[in-house]
Amino acid sequence: MDISDSRRPIGAWHRQLGPRIRTLWFAKMAGTTLGITAFFVAYFWVLQHPFFAVTTMPLIALDRWVAFRPEAFVLYVSLWVYVSLGPALLKDRREVISYGLAAGTLSLAGLSIFVLWPTAVPDFALDWSAHPSLAFLKTVDVAGNACPSLHVAFAVFTALWLERILRETGERGVVRGVNALWCLGIVYSTLAIRQHVALDALAGAALGGAFALLHMVLLDQAVRRAGARTDAALSAGDPVAPGVEPALPH
Repeated sequence: MDISDSRRPIGAWHRQLGPRIRTLWFAKMAGTTLGITAFFVAYFWVLQHPFFAVTTMPLIALDRWVAFRPEAFVLYVSLWVYVSLGPALLKDRREVISYGLAAGTLSLAGLSIFVLWPTAVPDFALDWSAHPSLAFLKTVDVAGNACPSLHVAFAVFTALWLERILRETGERGVVRGVNALWCLGIVYSTLAIRQHVALDALAGAALGGAFALLHMVLLDQAVRRAGARTDAALSAGDPVAPGVEPALPH
């Protein structure tokens, strides 16, 4: 934990959310909407145009442990609310731009895997007509583009970023715990509604986690470099160059 976090009074963290939400709010909203739309256009095109033979993903013990729960569909679709929280709480232009680039690159990485290695989940021999919401999902998504699960990848990517944001604001645990449980619930739902198998979820978690951590490392390096340039300019008596943001505490 950052030393500055420990000095923040308990309960003060939530007062920092308003300024974060208001920062570039229209760009965040428009970027999230356009990004999700573009992703779905590309996702369904790849799904409907496989270039190679489709591989059926095998089951492992974890798949047998997770029972079929159609009510988990609510958790599954909550992803689209969940992934919107990360961009909404970013604090400055540098974070917004880099977050968009990282999320876009994550999408391209997943879609590239689907192009080169199309996969699908096995036939679970379930009567989908008894579950209208799931029947519609199976009709639209046809359980393809299975591995890695980008549903899980974006859930993990978002969870790690929300953890970073909440830690920076000094939140002491409860909301961070809710964040972790929400992410785990989304991951669980992909198995419970039989949209993915365990290997898909594990691969998706690895992909999303790797992208989130790499993004944070690169962003922090960029902040430190910008801070060093600003300090050098101030020491030399020069004004800060336009467009260069001062270093922010992490």
